[in-house]
Amino acid sequence: MDKKYIKKIIAHGEGLKIEFKKSKTNLNKNVFETVCAFLNRNGGHLILGVEDDGEISGIDNPPKIINDFNTLANNPLKLNPTLYFSP
Repeated sequence: MDKKYIKKIIAHGEGLKIEFKKSKTNLNKNVFETVCAFLNRNGGHLILGVEDDGEISGIDNPPKIINDFNTLANNPLKLNPTLYFSP
């Protein structure tokens, strides 16, 4: 996704298929509740580094957040079956 498209999604706000999580330095504790909800419906977009009001706060270390997400997504105690995603 390009930046323009992501900003357009953010401008529309949260909804059934869009969820924002701050996750500036670490994944929020409820990230996988959102992922599970998306998996049980028709999918969606989880956008990290964005406040609930749509303010872009950013992520301090994107490679760490992606690695943490990937590691936890492949943990059967978090999600079963495991998840394939595109950051």
